[in-house]
Amino acid sequence: MGPDLTGLSVTVLGCSGSYPGPENAASGYLVRSGRTNVWMDAGPGTLANLQTHIGLRDVDAVIISHHHPDHWSDLEGFFVACRYVIERGGIPIYAPRGLEELLRVGPTTSPTFEWRDITDGNTVTIGGMTFTFSRTDHIYETLAVRVDQGGRSLGYSADTGPGWSLEALGPGLDLALCESTFLQDREGEIPHLSARQAGATAKVAGVDRLLLTHLWPIIDRNEALAEASATFGRPVELATVNRTYSV
Repeated sequence: MGPDLTGLSVTVLGCSGSYPGPENAASGYLVRSGRTNVWMDAGPGTLANLQTHIGLRDVDAVIISHHHPDHWSDLEGFFVACRYVIERGGIPIYAPRGLEELLRVGPTTSPTFEWRDITDGNTVTIGGMTFTFSRTDHIYETLAVRVDQGGRSLGYSADTGPGWSLEALGPGLDLALCESTFLQDREGEIPHLSARQAGATAKVAGVDRLLLTHLWPIIDRNEALAEASATFGRPVELATVNRTYSV
């Protein structure tokens, strides 16, 4: 177990969209409350950053939003470390069905990992936190996440196109991490959101505070902020790698 922290928080382990950018990592977040630590998405580069915040023995569970490797590939290094180096087992991995078969670590991940299938509408409790899942508008089954603890609520869009809204996570989101892969000139090309669309969905959902994440490394950050702020109706922030945000 990790240090005893007060309240609900999220640490950005990586926020590059689709692939790791310079001095960044792909998608990954450390959600903490009290002594409970949940690693949410494990894209390339996030395992290294995770270890600057907690030890590998302190990970209580892992949640993976979907099967695209920019959201899970560091599970392989985590498995190797836990199986052969620190000799730890029984780690709960919550993910859409079928992810275990994609790992290239041998015929089985048992008993190191305990796989627990999740799908749209499921709710799980880990420590004092409640995680609720909503299927988004993406290629594979992709699950957005709402985290509730102590009257505070965090929303994470995972990957999605505009056919899904942060509204699906329910009212009262104090902080939302919303993907904003590109700018409005690319809208409609692939199932992701622009920064403009991220601001719009957060406004409709009544989000209190909006963090943009999953930006392609080539995207102009100032333009993304301007687009999202215009539709959200007030300033937004960019998720910053290795920064912790209180919810």
